[in-house]
Amino acid sequence: MKLQYLFPNRFKKIGWFILIPFIALGFYWKTYEPEPYFLNVNIPSFLSDNETPFSSSSKGNLLDEIISIFIIVGSFLVAFSKEVKEDEFIAKIRLDSLVWSVYFNYTVLALAIIFIHGWVFLDVMLYNLFTVIFFFIIRFNWMLYKMKQS
Repeated sequence: MKLQYLFPNRFKKIGWFILIPFIALGFYWKTYEPEPYFLNVNIPSFLSDNETPFSSSSKGNLLDEIISIFIIVGSFLVAFSKEVKEDEFIAKIRLDSLVWSVYFNYTVLALAIIFIHGWVFLDVMLYNLFTVIFFFIIRFNWMLYKMKQS
């Protein structure tokens, strides 16, 4: 039985089209922290001290949530779209890259836990949300490049 867990090849271009601008927008947002007024909403607080769930709310801006969702969607389309010629060797490179990216990600996370403290650690955790798939994309494409060169 053949598993069909990859998107068609044409989705890779759509993924790059989504991913690159939203990574740039994410760095812009993290650097300058713009808050477009039309994205301001009241966000219900799930749990607050001495209150019942959803009994209070706080103002928030949805820009960071929108950026994060589009980065996830774009990176999934890039990472999990078939290659033009998807064979067993490509599947092996895909699996090896995924395992390597998990190892690498958790090594970086362990080092961050040891060496980074305070509020900066929250920034590290924010970036860590995306590093597994980014490391996978980088390693997989690097291995494909090396395969084509030899």
